Amino acid sequence: MTTADPTPEADRAQPRLDLRHGTQRVFAHLLASNAVVSVINYTVWFAITFWVFLETRSVFATGMVAGIFVVATAATGIWFGSLVDNHRKRAVMQGSAVASAVVYAASLALYLLTPPEVFRDVTSWQLWAFIVVLMLGVIAGNPRAIALPTLVTLLVPEDRRDRANGLVGTVTGTSMLVTSVISGVLVASGGMLHVLLLALVVLAASVVHLARVHVPEPEPGTAPAAGGAAAAGATEGGVAQAGADHGGSGAGGVDLRGTWRLVRGVPGLVPLIAFSCFNNFIGGGFMALMDAYGLSLVSVQVWGLLWGGLSALMIVGGLLVARLGLGSRPVRLLLLVNAASWTATMLFPLTSSVVSLTAAMAVFMLLMPFAEAAEQTVLQRVVPYERQGRVFGFAQSVEQSAAPLTAFLMGPLTQFVVVPLMSGDGAGARAIGGWFGTGQARAIALVFVITGLVGLVVTLLALASPQYRRLSASYAAAQAAPAPAGGPAAGPVEVGVGTAAGLPADVVVEVPVGLSADAPTRSRS
Repeated sequence: MTTADPTPEADRAQPRLDLRHGTQRVFAHLLASNAVVSVINYTVWFAITFWVFLETRSVFATGMVAGIFVVATAATGIWFGSLVDNHRKRAVMQGSAVASAVVYAASLALYLLTPPEVFRDVTSWQLWAFIVVLMLGVIAGNPRAIALPTLVTLLVPEDRRDRANGLVGTVTGTSMLVTSVISGVLVASGGMLHVLLLALVVLAASVVHLARVHVPEPEPGTAPAAGGAAAAGATEGGVAQAGADHGGSGAGGVDLRGTWRLVRGVPGLVPLIAFSCFNNFIGGGFMALMDAYGLSLVSVQVWGLLWGGLSALMIVGGLLVARLGLGSRPVRLLLLVNAASWTATMLFPLTSSVVSLTAAMAVFMLLMPFAEAAEQTVLQRVVPYERQGRVFGFAQSVEQSAAPLTAFLMGPLTQFVVVPLMSGDGAGARAIGGWFGTGQARAIALVFVITGLVGLVVTLLALASPQYRRLSASYAAAQAAPAPAGGPAAGPVEVGVGTAAGLPADVVVEVPVGLSADAPTRSRS
């Protein structure tokens, strides 16, 4: 006799996250751990920027802090991705926190042993040693950001991963919202001393907390026994063969060649990463120009409050993704979100108004979590689990490398080419100055209009491209593929975690058949 399923059809069609039970509860612990550690690492980054400017009054020094972070992030992404693939994910997260704590402790010693007046000299080697060492501690936290989406693949059922990625976006938005506030308060109260003391306390607490969370992982370099996205995604375009040709773990090294072959083996994946890289490339102009444009319209106090309020929309966007999901065509959604963002970018500068600027920024902040979650969901589906760390690291390196190049180029280009065109008797001022306006602020606005137009055209071309159709077909095939031989026929089973996991004794973790909750095992396939 069978019992009718009381779950309404609509609820079955739209599965929701359940962060109170099973592996999804483990994911919630890891997400919370990442949130706290990310906030403290970015607090150190913001604080060193504030503190350096207050000590030296040098814009060059603060610019170098940002440059060190972006360049180091781009340079280490592939290597960090290899660490994630070749070691257990929890061990990578723990090692990352310990490394940051050790570096911050060394920075604290340097800070206490150096006379305060030395830090006021922008040419002091002690100042730059302090900056570089601190930024190394911040960069040491990046493996956590690469490990987290791979843990979404491991711990969250396929039909709920887009919602989990939305929660990751919510955490990012929350971090942005609180980091600058915490940094300012700490620097004002005690310089870098209070910042580093808080960082050491928080990192120690995160290590203790994570030690009590049991993550049921397979051996490094193998896929979960149940198959999931890893195995299902390896059914299209020779992905499985690419992984097999180069070994699941990359022989314990970076294995850039194998990662590149894997990325090329997924139809449309290279164009997707290239598209994100292009977005960052032209988006780098905003890094250089947005503050100058905003401050031409409002006071610095209003500008800071405006950014704080708009950052909250990233939280709203992430929660919307967690609630609504991304639908069955996340690749299409990614491109449509970009089209909307670039349209807003193109239109808001047509009038010199803080209202239009605020509206455009609101659109961008609200839609950003959808774009980030869509890209992560696609990669989690079409890339084998045992190589996801390297692919996420590769994507991070490629995408992050674009923005600083434009940021460094856009400022001089605007100052020495576009501003003269839009000022006085410049050709731009004569042609459109009558209705568009003239001067430095309107020159920056013209750069935004052109940037938005270029971004929109490229996005529409991507929507019409065969590469987009191939990647969509690859995602659909991975979504429809059955579990591979050796996987479970009836889904996961429940295994008691017990007190070893640091969770209540009645909590159970959903573990795919063939994967023990007590000790990770190799994939049966």
